[in-house]
Amino acid sequence: MEFMEITQWVPAPGDGVPAALAEILHSCVHHGASVGFILPFPMEAAEAYWRESVQPRVEAGERVLLLAKLDDCIMGTVQLDTATMPNQVHRADVMKLLVHPGARRRGIARALMLAVEREAGIRNRTLLTLDTGAKDSAEPLYLDLGYIRVGEIPGYSRAPNAAILEPTVILYKQLPEAAGNQRPA
Repeated sequence: MEFMEITQWVPAPGDGVPAALAEILHSCVHHGASVGFILPFPMEAAEAYWRESVQPRVEAGERVLLLAKLDDCIMGTVQLDTATMPNQVHRADVMKLLVHPGARRRGIARALMLAVEREAGIRNRTLLTLDTGAKDSAEPLYLDLGYIRVGEIPGYSRAPNAAILEPTVILYKQLPEAAGNQRPA
């Protein structure tokens, strides 16, 4: 029986997390995930994304990065971007829900999404937004978790493995108000 644990990443020198996340991202893109990268997508580019784009934002407190571990092995991740304008401190963006292709269909994505919602609540974020490829297998999960489909934007991004433009879907979820964080009337 596998033991799943969801933890928040606090970067530490030599912790090996960026390398593990690079492997997940690299594998997901090579299996067709539309998460901002296109083929060819070398491992070095995956590593650079975590080290240069994500880690500084985590260290600055602008982004929360959650890790899903199965038996102490990182198999999934999701990010909560809280760097918003002053009139949007009630919301956050859910980004880069990734589960290693070899670990799918084990409840990792659902566990990560529930955990990211808890993290949003801790930070008094009551509106979550996200986008996903219109043909992506994650949309049914989001809908099942109560996200509402706003609409579809045609030709939004290039497919990771073909020179065609694909649509994206925009979704949101309203979370319960935290005590002391009521919206002004």
